[in-house]
Amino acid sequence: MPTGAITGHIDVAQVVLYAFWIFFAGLILYLRREDKREGYPMETDRPRGRPSTTGFVGFPTMPAPKRFTLAHGDPVMAPSGKVDTRTLNAVPAGRYPGAPLMPEGDPMRAEIGPGAYAMRADVPDMTLEGEPKIVPLREATDFYLEPRDPDPRGMAVVGADGKVAGTVTDAWVDKSEYILRYLEVELPGGETPRHVLLPVNFTTTSRSRRQVRVNAILASQFADVPALANPTQVTFLEEERICAYYGAGTLYATRARQEPLL
Repeated sequence: MPTGAITGHIDVAQVVLYAFWIFFAGLILYLRREDKREGYPMETDRPRGRPSTTGFVGFPTMPAPKRFTLAHGDPVMAPSGKVDTRTLNAVPAGRYPGAPLMPEGDPMRAEIGPGAYAMRADVPDMTLEGEPKIVPLREATDFYLEPRDPDPRGMAVVGADGKVAGTVTDAWVDKSEYILRYLEVELPGGETPRHVLLPVNFTTTSRSRRQVRVNAILASQFADVPALANPTQVTFLEEERICAYYGAGTLYATRARQEPLL
């Protein structure tokens, strides 16, 4: 028999090839099970009013729950078994599976499409030192704005309709990334002015005009920006809701934005 042959029909190279195939098939099976730790079992399309029907898993089956310990010691189980019980403020545009959802009531509050968000933990993100990571500059006294950049504090905030919504009173900094995350806007009206956060990703700052332009929402819609429970910190869930509100405005702020371009 030739060198490396085990029998007249099987040699070492053939055994190694078969072993690799078995290993690779097992790896694919393992990875497909692991990627089902979130988002499964899937919910099926259903007519409005029927109870949630879940159970679609497909092949392979879901893995057994595993405990993960986060950076600050909090445990998380995945799959968690939690079901989103929020009321769907929308109806399908058609009766076929996968039909797009049309918002009911105020589309800015429907929490669908660009306004959808995940139910993250209602706790603030933390630095490695265990302190809130995103805070206003009035709290992060060892941080400052780059003098060569425009300082938004004191600038007027202008909505997509060209009207003034309020005034920037502070900037919120990410102490771990060393960048601005939000601007704090004071809204006029009432004995106690209301303060809301404005993600810097939705802004355009003009040094010459002393304005912060926001094309996502109208000036009047700033009044409905989700509020903070603590005026000096923001939680994961609050960040989701705030950013989703401005995201919803990119489609639902005006009726014209929901219509086709042509």
